[in-house]
Amino acid sequence: MIAGKQQLQQSQLCSLKGSILTLSILTLISFTYFSFKSLRPPLPLSPPTPQLTLLSSTTPPSHARIVANKKANNVGEGEGEDDNDDDLFTDVYHSSKLFKLNFEEMERRFKIYIYPDGDPKTFYQTPRKLTGKYASEGYFFQNIRESRFRTEDPDQAHLFFIPISCHKMRGKGTSYENMTIIVQNYLDSLIAKYPYWNRTLGADHFFVTCHDVGVRATEGVPFLVKNAIRVVCSPSYDVGFIPHKDVALPQVLQPFALPSGGNDVENRTTLGFWAGHRNSKIRVILARVWENDTELDISNNRISRATGHLVYQNSFYRTKFCICPGGSQVNSARIADSIHYGCVPVILSNYYDLPFNDILDWRKFAVVLRENDVYELKQILKNISHEEFVTLHKNLVKVQKHFQWNSPPVKYDAFHMVIYELWLRHHVIKY
Repeated sequence: MIAGKQQLQQSQLCSLKGSILTLSILTLISFTYFSFKSLRPPLPLSPPTPQLTLLSSTTPPSHARIVANKKANNVGEGEGEDDNDDDLFTDVYHSSKLFKLNFEEMERRFKIYIYPDGDPKTFYQTPRKLTGKYASEGYFFQNIRESRFRTEDPDQAHLFFIPISCHKMRGKGTSYENMTIIVQNYLDSLIAKYPYWNRTLGADHFFVTCHDVGVRATEGVPFLVKNAIRVVCSPSYDVGFIPHKDVALPQVLQPFALPSGGNDVENRTTLGFWAGHRNSKIRVILARVWENDTELDISNNRISRATGHLVYQNSFYRTKFCICPGGSQVNSARIADSIHYGCVPVILSNYYDLPFNDILDWRKFAVVLRENDVYELKQILKNISHEEFVTLHKNLVKVQKHFQWNSPPVKYDAFHMVIYELWLRHHVIKY
């Protein structure tokens, strides 16, 4: 009797162990399946052939994009109609549906508090100017005050804007050392006066700087650079830019001298074009290798105004591919110029986190190469078929609105794209 009872208990125990083992195996298989399904192959910065450069459609997802993907099922609530929305459903976006849904939620909910401290007549609150190579910084300072996203109530804010402009400091002749001291003192005063920085050690704060002096000046305040979101025009991986935290600000030289180009493929007879200062290694190589070529229009210096009116800008209109090597920094206003004038940009860089890379698939409207590809540049461009070029050109026209600053800001323009990048990053912050 006792032996039978023990045998029954052992049988039940074995059955229980078997069930647990089966459940564990099924769970392991499920996690393995979904893990492999969620993995996406890394996108090489320079593909082995031009065809891969044009047709590859994925990039490694940043944390911000992963957050956006988690929101994919929140469909149909508060969708609004907009005349510009038809252009969104194209493959120039990593996910046009997610972008549209998240953008609409951003418009409804996102709030930013601007610290009121600092005299606008010195280095705070207002832009230095809205023209020139660093107009992006000026437009952001102005646009944020004109937008629906500003709140006067810090308790409603998702993010906090630190409105200090190193570009204005540069305009007043301030040295790098004094810039760093001014930034440090201003930040210390905000931390002492308000409780918001200390809640997250600055993770829900951001500052904006387009000129490289701002990058250099703020590097002297390490806890600002480490913790806050940096919105910068020089987003190079080799100088501390953190893609999942920081935001690449497009460097746009406004106002543009001529109207936007596009849908004019038949007029583009020059294979490639570049003219500029040789202020970086890649530019020196580009000029040395190709300046005497008959199919690539490469000049080892800027085009003199004495040669004619707007000769440089008109060159964009008649060129298929505009070469965009980095200068003193990885970024260049030439990229936005190329997009505006309808010339497919050719990015020559090893460490450039391109603006709006979380949203736009740059390989659908640009050619992205490594610096070593400069030696094969002509053959790479010639290997791109006419049909592929036409596709790139048409896609380029679709993204032009994203690289245009307006005052007041316009839906889907450069300001809204930067705000959208900030909206994605605020999701990773927990109080």
